[in-house]
Amino acid sequence: MKRLILFLTMTYGLLQAQIPQQYQLPPKEILELVDIKPRPIIRIDSRNQAMVLLERQVFKTLEEMAADEIRLAGLRINPATNGPARVNFTYGISIIDIKTGYKPEIKGLPEKLMISDFSFSPDATRIAFTNTVANGIELWTIHLKTGEAEKLTSPVLNGSMGFSYVWMPDSQSLLVLTVPEDRRPVPENREMPLGPAVQESSGRKAPVRTYQDLLRNSADEDLFDYYTLSLVFKTDLQGNQTEFLPSAIYRSLNFSPDGKFLLVQTISRPYSYIVPSGRFPMNNAIYNSEGKLIMDLYHRPLIDEIPTGFDAVEVGKRSIGWRADTPAMLFWAEACDGGDPAAEAEYRDEIYMLNAPFDGEPALLAQTLNRFRGISWGNENIAILYDGWRKNRRSISYLIDPSIRNVNPQIIFDRSTEDYYGNPGTFLLKQNDFDAFTLWFSADGKKIFLRGEGYSPEGNKPFLDEFNLKTFKTKRLWQADGLTTYESIIRVVDPENKLLITSIEGKTQNPNYFLRKGNKISTLTQFPNPYTSFMNVSKELIRYKRNDGVDLSATLYLPAGYVKDRDGKLPTLMWAYPREFKDAQQAGQLKESPHTFVRLNYGSPVFWAARGYAIIDDADFPVIGEGENEPNDRFTEQLVANAAAAIDYAVALGVADSSRVAIGGHSYGAFMTANLMAHSDLFAAGIARSGAYNRTLTPFGFQAEERTFWEASEVYLKMSPFVHADKINEPLLLIHGEADNNPGTFTLQSERLYGAIQGLGGTARLVLLPFESHGYSARENVLHMLWETDAWLEKYVKNKRVIEN
Repeated sequence: MKRLILFLTMTYGLLQAQIPQQYQLPPKEILELVDIKPRPIIRIDSRNQAMVLLERQVFKTLEEMAADEIRLAGLRINPATNGPARVNFTYGISIIDIKTGYKPEIKGLPEKLMISDFSFSPDATRIAFTNTVANGIELWTIHLKTGEAEKLTSPVLNGSMGFSYVWMPDSQSLLVLTVPEDRRPVPENREMPLGPAVQESSGRKAPVRTYQDLLRNSADEDLFDYYTLSLVFKTDLQGNQTEFLPSAIYRSLNFSPDGKFLLVQTISRPYSYIVPSGRFPMNNAIYNSEGKLIMDLYHRPLIDEIPTGFDAVEVGKRSIGWRADTPAMLFWAEACDGGDPAAEAEYRDEIYMLNAPFDGEPALLAQTLNRFRGISWGNENIAILYDGWRKNRRSISYLIDPSIRNVNPQIIFDRSTEDYYGNPGTFLLKQNDFDAFTLWFSADGKKIFLRGEGYSPEGNKPFLDEFNLKTFKTKRLWQADGLTTYESIIRVVDPENKLLITSIEGKTQNPNYFLRKGNKISTLTQFPNPYTSFMNVSKELIRYKRNDGVDLSATLYLPAGYVKDRDGKLPTLMWAYPREFKDAQQAGQLKESPHTFVRLNYGSPVFWAARGYAIIDDADFPVIGEGENEPNDRFTEQLVANAAAAIDYAVALGVADSSRVAIGGHSYGAFMTANLMAHSDLFAAGIARSGAYNRTLTPFGFQAEERTFWEASEVYLKMSPFVHADKINEPLLLIHGEADNNPGTFTLQSERLYGAIQGLGGTARLVLLPFESHGYSARENVLHMLWETDAWLEKYVKNKRVIEN
């Protein structure tokens, strides 16, 4: 492979230079923290018998990132494998019997593994996964007891739509999506177009957000068909195959609980050039367990004309699925208000059910005051219905009876999604006789169970509760003490006997898994601390107030061995991500435990505690709009107030030098950073990674903003750092992946902001990382990004006084 060179654009005063830049390594204090072996990914089967450990790597190689990819309708496809590009593979696998600790030797695996699409069989006796090789994707299984591995297919799977197989309910076979055998090679040279690509509006409103990688012409449409069309085969555990479903673009395959019917969703034309494939026309059809078509249930048309607003939905059937507590009954939601949240309506949605053989009239189950959010099925007389309204952050849970039409059902919880302290948790589900998941009832059938994070002013203390179905009262069965550690519930094995699988961690204690019964625990994993050289860095949860009284918090890291009286005030790096709220009191609630382990991912600012900086990490940056006011109406003012409060507190502690503070963030945090550089003089420098800076390029809404540019143009313009680039008078480092696929954060956003700062005589540096998307994956790119950040901080923050003198 040819040597790759980063191209950087930078300005120093009025001097502009565009120079080649070879990859660099960060200082050794950072490098030794980056190059560690990460904890494996852990998966536990539904019957809590086996724990599977999937070994992963911290980074991809640049060669992996440089692989060809085809970008079509929001998908990124590897043409060599016909699977998704940029997959986060795992590279090794092991099994632990939870009860005995026995680790079976896994036999029959290939020497090189690139694992993805991992799943347990419905009866929890086997696992299946795909293994990607140079020319395609294979399907493998492993028996959990014996460790015997079997390759079921050659590299013929089609994973372009995000999945390539599903288990059949009997656990003895799988449905496998394959590349059609008669597919011709893709043409190396496209034919010359017969004319231009044309789009035309017809006077109907069709607002859409800013998507990337969309289809652009008829050739793209043909390529989309080429890579996404699949044949479905039934494959048994010996690898024997029979054709099951015809060639189509499969969106999902979902068996009824009794396994006798299959809900098949397929994508069809006409395609769109303004929305991704998830909004293309989709047919919902019912097949039997032998692959024979029973009926076409519903054809959903192209979704390109949904009204604006987060509570807007398409008309017609949506959220189609199977009732988990019955053999074969479908349910779905339909909007009563035309899908328009601005329309006046007594009810927003209606929920219908249709039993096999699907030839009767659908039964109306309930009407919801807000948008349907889902159902937890229990039995013939008990289920929990959820609805919500994004505009006012309202969330309601109802107790309903599936055997009747529910009018004015009993409300269990009516709360704000912003109220973390009041979060009652989620209802536990248990695998039933159909191997589907339904509400977990107590032995007497009178109670169900809740598990929650246990947010509180003292930090998170996860809990397990019992919920009385008659009185609606809860009883606490178990709660983590949260005094010196953070213990989270990974799996509830038996709620009435308080048997749990939990993860316990501390400030210097790597998370490990334990089997807990009441107050007794036994160890399941023993992962060592990978950051022993970093453990003398101090970590403290700090709390302070904004100038309008809003409570804020952050995590403060100080260098190892730091003594305030001796070492004085430090250069400081603040890292944050703004979030919107409708309630000031709830915005100030604490949302994490002060006892979590230090996690040094590639984007973490905490590395610089090892370089002598004070770090204000995950600083609260609430943007609040109460009543009729929207949060973004005072976006920049609140950003500045949040930043000033954190700086003032750190300065008052005696640890931060107010003249040497940098601000940084990723994505919306980068947007925040550029705004703070434009609208305040609080910071010596800024670091903005993969942000969007011109909101006129996202005119139909962004982040939590529902209004369009034409409804709130002043807000859009005031929030756009590009518009205020003349006010960015301190050095700003802009870093962006050159292949960013995140809606709104086109690489162009950083290029244009850099161009504005350069043209206006400001100081900036633009770094475009080859092959990277919205997050960064290649080791070479990540290490260089850390080097760039360190050099920027050293020059413009730590040594600012030297520059000024």
